Amino acid sequence: MNNTDQATQAPVIFTPSTLLDHWKGHRKLTRRMIEAFPEDKLFTYSIGGMRPFADLVYEFLGMAEPGIRGIATGKWEKWADAEKVSTKKELLELWDKATEAIDRIWPAVPAERWEQQDVAFGQWPGNGTSFIFYFIDNEIHHRGQAYVYLRSLGIEPPAFWDR
Repeated sequence: MNNTDQATQAPVIFTPSTLLDHWKGHRKLTRRMIEAFPEDKLFTYSIGGMRPFADLVYEFLGMAEPGIRGIATGKWEKWADAEKVSTKKELLELWDKATEAIDRIWPAVPAERWEQQDVAFGQWPGNGTSFIFYFIDNEIHHRGQAYVYLRSLGIEPPAFWDR
């Protein structure tokens, strides 16, 4: 490699491992948000017509395991655990089950899938990396709603930077 080649190569900012760590940091914070909600508000409380936080969590769950499985295989199937639960404990169990699946499936993603073009869930064109960023961005966006909910209930939410 000559000096010109070295000067034009972009540095690697995210490896699959660092991307997974980043996503899991957000997932840990979202889990703490679920824990912070009073049981009687998690499934029902909303402001201004926004969805209750549990409904937003179902949306995250619908992207997490099915999303990484789609990235790994190119098969984009809906979330198998779409049946709604009725307690915080059950919701946290679904969350933990999805995290375990992410950890199990992630190493099986073929290297080429990170940049290979696809359409996630028949809706979003992109590649494996962009899909993970979308999942993270969506979670951050809706987690912001949960911060507003908790503050309106007089509850101090977990620090957003503590991932």
